[in-house]
Amino acid sequence: MSDITILGIFVADISFSGDKIPIEGETILGDSYNVGPGGKGCNQAIAISRLGGKVNFISKIGNDEYGKLAINNFKKDNIDISNIIISKKHKTGVAGIHIDRNTGKNAITVVRGAPASLTREEIDTNKIKQSKIFLTQLEVPLDVTLYCLKAAKENGLINILNPAPACKLSNEFFKLVDYFTPNETEAEYYTGIKIINETDAKKSALKLIKMGIKNVIITLGEKGLFFSNGIENIYIKSIQVKAIDTTGAGDAFNGGFTLALLKGKKIKECLEFANRVAGLSTTKLGAGDSMPTLNELN
Repeated sequence: MSDITILGIFVADISFSGDKIPIEGETILGDSYNVGPGGKGCNQAIAISRLGGKVNFISKIGNDEYGKLAINNFKKDNIDISNIIISKKHKTGVAGIHIDRNTGKNAITVVRGAPASLTREEIDTNKIKQSKIFLTQLEVPLDVTLYCLKAAKENGLINILNPAPACKLSNEFFKLVDYFTPNETEAEYYTGIKIINETDAKKSALKLIKMGIKNVIITLGEKGLFFSNGIENIYIKSIQVKAIDTTGAGDAFNGGFTLALLKGKKIKECLEFANRVAGLSTTKLGAGDSMPTLNELN
């Protein structure tokens, strides 16, 4: 049995590193490229497993070379793949990533492929029911995400929603969520509050809580993170590292936070642990490939 179930997508990340991220109409020469596992759900599953957690991943891939890459990576990281659907009609998703090697910042285009066709009828909720925490994002169809959040809540699981990519959600979503983990851009999408500093983050978090969410964690990139449950507020600065690729840092954070929560750590300890996991992930190239192990963290 897996303690954590994740609903999300796998895409093959094709990342290009260079002196800058090209602008519209511009061609530049890069210095390296990498093909590896990606997709928010996939990255989060890898993060949890490498940190010692037992995770079940619900997704859909194509019956192609990138699909084989997915299965091989999941097996290598000891992720339960019994709920991964292999489609003969759809291709495995891909993501094109441009990375500025001087700052580690990136620009990403994701083509979801097979997961975009995922339906509620294809979901086996038994694995969700047997878990303790359900973690998801917004990269699969919304009706499937809502269906799984409901199944998790009806069976007493803790629900964590990483609302990426940001899109319009009904109040039903917010009422089912125990922990809402947007980055600063996504938080602005839902609240209309542009986050420049800690005060802005607090205003944004409190507005989200008024929408029915119990706990809000806004990740602020190099500025750190902000947590609020409407009573307790916590601001934590980011750890100082030499970042070479920030792709997947938010996924590393969500994976670390979920595992720490599962282990019963206090909220500040969970946030500090996740902050370290996210920071360390930026010191390596790739998304799924950059997720740190527990030994590396120590």
